[in-house]
Amino acid sequence: MLLQRITFFLIFITCLFFPTIHSKLHSSHANGKQWLPMSRTSFPTSPTPEANSPSANGPFVFNVKSFGAVGDGVSDDIQAFKLAWDAACHAEESGTLLVPNGYIFMIQSTIFTGPCNSNLTFKVDGTICPPDGPDSWPLNSSKKQWLVFYRINGMLMQGSGLIDGRGEKWWNLPCKPHKGSDGTKQLGPSDRPAAIRFFISSNLRVEGLKIMNSPKFHFRFDDCQNVHVEKLIIKSPALSPNTDGIHIENTNNVSIYNSVISNGDDCVSIGAGCYNVDIKNITCGPSHGISIGSLGNYNSRACVSSITVSDSVIKHSDNGVRIKTWQGGRGAVSKVIFNNIQMDSVRNPIIIDQYYCPSKHCHNQSYAVSVSNVSYSNIKGTYDVRSPPMRFACSDSVPCTNLTLSEVELLPAQGKILANPFCWKAYGTVQTLTTPSLLCLLEGNPLTLKPQDGVVWC
Repeated sequence: MLLQRITFFLIFITCLFFPTIHSKLHSSHANGKQWLPMSRTSFPTSPTPEANSPSANGPFVFNVKSFGAVGDGVSDDIQAFKLAWDAACHAEESGTLLVPNGYIFMIQSTIFTGPCNSNLTFKVDGTICPPDGPDSWPLNSSKKQWLVFYRINGMLMQGSGLIDGRGEKWWNLPCKPHKGSDGTKQLGPSDRPAAIRFFISSNLRVEGLKIMNSPKFHFRFDDCQNVHVEKLIIKSPALSPNTDGIHIENTNNVSIYNSVISNGDDCVSIGAGCYNVDIKNITCGPSHGISIGSLGNYNSRACVSSITVSDSVIKHSDNGVRIKTWQGGRGAVSKVIFNNIQMDSVRNPIIIDQYYCPSKHCHNQSYAVSVSNVSYSNIKGTYDVRSPPMRFACSDSVPCTNLTLSEVELLPAQGKILANPFCWKAYGTVQTLTTPSLLCLLEGNPLTLKPQDGVVWC
């Protein structure tokens, strides 16, 4: 009997209060309130992030708008980007920093620092840009770089948006010794920022991005390893100075594929300390071509090896495939392959220059970075008649050795007269007939070079 009374009492209490509880729950849902899992990352109390929870697809998404970014192209959004970076970098699971479509975010120079807890994606679907020119650049910010990614291990940078370097006002600054506004000679160049720089980082992927009008280099990789770059569109005017598309220095295990680059300097430039670099299916130009160097400046030591450039097109450019070194340098360039490259109205389609000197006031020096084991195969197309189609200007003391050429056919873009190639102290082998005929290449090898002759082996 007592059990029946207790059961009846519980049913009565449930019927009495359930409508009220249900009504409140329904009201909360209607007002857009709902329970969400909380990230373990600490966030500022204001503004409240809207997308800091795991999505149905797994990774955490950190939208810069949720951290206070305005996205009007005028307001400085750097603080919101820093907060979003910190949240994504310290997330327990792989996070995505999202730059959303439909907005223009102006952000000042900054360094995004790792290492992060796990792999991270930096997704640019909107537009990001720096302050507009040197006069708008904050006085306390470096003018040598804009966005730096430092000590990152495992990052994907991608997106359907645009990185606009707004370089127009920077390009008018002199990049060589020049007269100042008071008429006196200024000895040094003016600083201009590289747009995107990765420094001491590894396991990087950069793909699918559009970047334009950088004040200086568009992408720069320093002291990095395991870098994969693919499907980039890089564009700046042909006369924009020092706007290399991709520059790598002291970086190894690099692949650069399936990209379109047109700019005012090298499409890809390979500096000292690089090895195991594969460049494939690049459409390059107008530009200064694809270059190894310059190397050995200020009598420095430079080592570069195992470089392959293949299946690419170079058009309307000052150079094609180039190796350039300064007199007085030490070290070596070796194991280089240039294969299956189409030239379209290119000055200096094939060039080795061990006398590189843009100022034309360099002193003759006996030391040099050695160049050896360079292969050119299936390189065809047209050349600008202002320069010879092949130029091998090698050092007297450290000649170029073991150059090999096969299936090279280069015709003048205008007229029918073939220009003669130029050779100096260049040793190698012509494996098939070339057009024009390469008769100036020396056979065999020079006398054995001794360390005191200026050779520093890598």
